[in-house]
Amino acid sequence: MSITPAVRPGWFELLLEDETDDGAGLPAGFAAVYGGDWRLPPGGEQPYLYVNFCTARDGRVSFADPGHLSGADVSGFDERDRWLMGLLRARADCVLMGDGTLHSEPDHLWTAEFIFPPEAAAFAALRAAERRRPVPLQVFVSLTGQLRWDAAVFGEAKSEVVIATTTVGVRNVAERPATTAQVEALVLGEQEVNFGRLARTLAERYGVATLLCEGGPRVYGSVLRSGLACDEFLTLSPLVLGDSDEGPYRPSLVEGARFRPGAAPQSRLLSIRRAGDYLYLRSRYAARS
Repeated sequence: MSITPAVRPGWFELLLEDETDDGAGLPAGFAAVYGGDWRLPPGGEQPYLYVNFCTARDGRVSFADPGHLSGADVSGFDERDRWLMGLLRARADCVLMGDGTLHSEPDHLWTAEFIFPPEAAAFAALRAAERRRPVPLQVFVSLTGQLRWDAAVFGEAKSEVVIATTTVGVRNVAERPATTAQVEALVLGEQEVNFGRLARTLAERYGVATLLCEGGPRVYGSVLRSGLACDEFLTLSPLVLGDSDEGPYRPSLVEGARFRPGAAPQSRLLSIRRAGDYLYLRSRYAARS
């Protein structure tokens, strides 16, 4: 598979690599930029679910201030972080996030080319080579079914959107205004969304084999509680955000889940990359090791 990325090779300095999978790897051009490979693990009954976040040095993922809700502010709009986000989206059959992420970034499109336009052609070529749909399925978890229907994703004819919701939320989805995007609601619980059922439905009904979770922290907490998380891609920003009672709470990487001693999810470090003052980590949860 010959694909030539727009970005020059050696963009990342590889500090540690412990790649153990023997599945499909990156084309040589992408591996040269990334400083090594990223092999997909063998398929199973559940999709390969990998999460991607950027955290500050103190583990917080959002300034939570008006106009500065997204992780882009935490990353300082780091180019390498955005390129890596694009690569992760390019290999995803589906991108999963909560309705809070949609509310904080209504103009966003969860595609590889949107986050890093210079690499649009190479990302599209990678998707085609791996026989993925041109645009990943977009899944929003919403307990209430009350979403920003004026968000950009609902105005895209190419977008196929699934709302994972509850018996109450589905009524609000049914009453939504007309959207250009194709929208379907899945009822996956009365008061909470059952993430295990969601993963199985995405695999069986939509053919999802690779599932990227981009947040927010409560969705990540639910993914960990359900035991679905395989790999975590984490960009460690040089910023420190802090928190106090002077403003809105600044969330950390995982919210809404509290694990007991001896029962906390544990991951194994697979790779460390560096560029300037940023670190790019990949870890695998024990159940998948």
